Amino acid sequence: MDTALQAVLFDMDGTLVDTERLWLRVVEEEALGLGIALTDADLAFVLGRAIDDSAAHLAARSAGRADRARLGESLERRFTERVRREVVPMPGAVELLTALGAAGVPTALVSASPRPVVDTVLDALGRRWFTTSVAEGETPRTKPFPDPYRAALTMLGVLPAACVAVEDTPTGITSAEAAGCSVLAVPSHTPVAPAPRRTVARSLLDVDLALLRRLVGDPGHDSAL
Repeated sequence: MDTALQAVLFDMDGTLVDTERLWLRVVEEEALGLGIALTDADLAFVLGRAIDDSAAHLAARSAGRADRARLGESLERRFTERVRREVVPMPGAVELLTALGAAGVPTALVSASPRPVVDTVLDALGRRWFTTSVAEGETPRTKPFPDPYRAALTMLGVLPAACVAVEDTPTGITSAEAAGCSVLAVPSHTPVAPAPRRTVARSLLDVDLALLRRLVGDPGHDSAL
């Protein structure tokens, strides 16, 4: 039986706005200041993660040369400043949000970034596009745990099986799938493979309202666009 699309839940960094490159630049600069050169092996610990998680990773790699709390404060301050100056929507993001708004489909912004960064992006994109938002620190746990998506679902009053989460990282995908959502993955820096209830697209330019509706109507979907 087909299920009507009740809501679309969006990750922020690297999904709706081109901030993953800004975040990586900030982390790389902070790491270099500690004499650490990041490699591909570090990406899983800094992409799609809360700032405190990334700070903990850098502190561990510094072998005691850096304080986790200080690193977290520096990362948040520098990232917020860079987002405020350089935030750019991902290709197709504004068009998709416009289509969802015109169709009356509720949306949520579900992010592992702190509230100041989320608010900066909401102001840049337009708060009118989002019914609600969840930032890091507003749930007991953040991604990859399901708490942020569960909180957004509760705020919207919708069923997870009737919603699509749009994500770009394995960390965020794990969170959304654990909350029971179908996932549309638009990978940024880390490859993502199709899986049950997960479709992979190259860009938001390939995504429209009809596709999102099909994803909740076909609970076994598993494809790459």
